[in-house]
Amino acid sequence: MIRVESAHFPVVALTDPGRTGKNNEDRFAVTAYRTNSKDDTPVLLAVLADGIGGHRAGEVAAEMVVDLITQRAAESNGQHPLSILQQAILEASQEVYIQSQNDPSRQGMGATCACAWIYGSRLFIATVGDSRIYLMRNGDIQQLSTDHTWIQEALENGVLQPDQVRGHPNAHVIRRYLGSPTPPDVDMRLRLSERESDYQSETNQGMPLKAGDRLLLCSDGLTDLVSDEEIAAAFQQQRSFESAAQYLIDLANQRGGHDNITLIAIQVPEYLYPPRAGRRRNWLPLGCLAGVLAAAAGLALAFNMQWLSLPLPAPTPTSTATVNVQTLPVLPPTVETRQATITLDATRAPLPTYTQPPSFPAPVIDGATFTPWPTNTRVPTRTFTATATPLPTTAP
Repeated sequence: MIRVESAHFPVVALTDPGRTGKNNEDRFAVTAYRTNSKDDTPVLLAVLADGIGGHRAGEVAAEMVVDLITQRAAESNGQHPLSILQQAILEASQEVYIQSQNDPSRQGMGATCACAWIYGSRLFIATVGDSRIYLMRNGDIQQLSTDHTWIQEALENGVLQPDQVRGHPNAHVIRRYLGSPTPPDVDMRLRLSERESDYQSETNQGMPLKAGDRLLLCSDGLTDLVSDEEIAAAFQQQRSFESAAQYLIDLANQRGGHDNITLIAIQVPEYLYPPRAGRRRNWLPLGCLAGVLAAAAGLALAFNMQWLSLPLPAPTPTSTATVNVQTLPVLPPTVETRQATITLDATRAPLPTYTQPPSFPAPVIDGATFTPWPTNTRVPTRTFTATATPLPTTAP
């Protein structure tokens, strides 16, 4: 693909280390392309990775993941987004694992990953871990990705009920991550409903985005402390797209900011994306149509003019087509309080019961440096303080 300077959709990307003093192990990049010299369809790629590991190891893993996925996408022809993302993620996971084995100080490092690929106005996603992707449409919010955590698997298998999640000792156990000894299963589901099968979710890939849609990629430093409904309300009620993104970071920090907080927000404008310049048009169909119309006009003049005085038949009423627009379901509020320490568990062992949690590896050690700012995003000029106030309750 061919790199371009600006994306065809507005993007805001922000990151914050949080309030516990830990360094920032999140990494992200936003890049824009056109497919090739003959096909100028715009492409937008957003990649977010949350690092896991020892001192200065999590940040290394996350940066490797973001860099490699972005590089592989740029080197591709852009024609098969899901295949490109899957191969890039698996390659990145292998590289992280090799680096962790070659350097004792980086053993156990890994990263989560959330990728959104927008081809024109069609959306493709791929995820590993618990970094999330949301779609906001018509005032509703839907989590498109699925968490790869012990808690999520326990809920799906009936081991836990939703009211048992809060404060659970395994709340931060990750079941898939990049850098694991065995390659992770890259999740290609794009979930539009909780009632969908996995196959239905996979067939949603390439869904067309609509004018006014908003996408949000975020690390768990945000979703641990801010509910889905609060995220949607912020983008509805704040003055601007940028202020909504900053408000969410401030709100998470106000509630403790126990982890790094990173988000990438993408807005689909009301006009979608402007017509592409330089497209070659085929004028042959228009020329044929003009010839047919001219011949019809000549035949009409050849008839006796008395036909023009005949009364016209009464017009037949036509029915108005009704278009059913699918709207996303409103999710129930969720409040999660989780520790910032992440434990890895990629063995896929049977899920334990709530009363007898398994013995997991020791917690990882925090440590990182600040995230470099990606292309096409605004670099903050000051440090924001947690001045956010609670959002007003929105009507269902």
